[in-house]
Amino acid sequence: MTVYNTLDVRYESFIAYVTLNRPEVKNAMNNQMVLDLIAVFDELRDNRAVRAVVLSGAGGTFCAGGDIKEMAAAFQSNEPDNFAAPLDTMLRCINEAPQVVIARVDGAALGGGFGIVCVSDIAIADREAKMGLPEVRLGLVPALISPYVIQRIGLTRARELMLTGRRFTGDVAQSMGIVSEAVESTALDARLAEILNEIRQCSPNALAACKRLIFAVKDAPLDDTVDYRARLLSELRRSDEGQEGMLAFAMKRPPRWAE
Repeated sequence: MTVYNTLDVRYESFIAYVTLNRPEVKNAMNNQMVLDLIAVFDELRDNRAVRAVVLSGAGGTFCAGGDIKEMAAAFQSNEPDNFAAPLDTMLRCINEAPQVVIARVDGAALGGGFGIVCVSDIAIADREAKMGLPEVRLGLVPALISPYVIQRIGLTRARELMLTGRRFTGDVAQSMGIVSEAVESTALDARLAEILNEIRQCSPNALAACKRLIFAVKDAPLDDTVDYRARLLSELRRSDEGQEGMLAFAMKRPPRWAE
């Protein structure tokens, strides 16, 4: 198993638990963490044994954003800016992963950490978690995460949050559609377990196909994707997992992947 400098990664059943592990700086993302996340999701790309990836933060904080000290030090030493391209790649890797990516948010999810929430498929948060886009208060902008923020919450909300830098709680994040649910901190793990049990019922190949489907149709005219949609459904109906799923339903038993 690969060992990462900034992440703790463990596998359990059909789940990969990926924990941001720089608690001494509230899991601020430095360049190494970005590269480590890219490497993890590269490893998972073709792994159908893993159906869910749980992203969380060590030490009671999800992610405080980018590592400002590292960025400032690079600027002061006239080093080239090598942070933007890897960050863009990381966001794409998480966003387009064939697994269900679940963000488990406690403490804070700010800046780049907020961006990770916006590229997750499902996000659950502590009601009191602190979220926001503080970049403008630092003389910066949330440039690389901006498309995902706008897709997640719409232009009106994105304008408000990006142009004020205000912080808000997990409860407010739920009302905006940033997270699926906000619960008491003591209930986070129980709710996560319930979601993972739901995913256990789902076919590995169907989950990966569904992720591809979402990105293929979300911005495309209906006529441009009708053949793809029909072909995908036909292929899955004829697949081994499709046949097993329909047979299990007819026989009123769990499919093999849910056992």
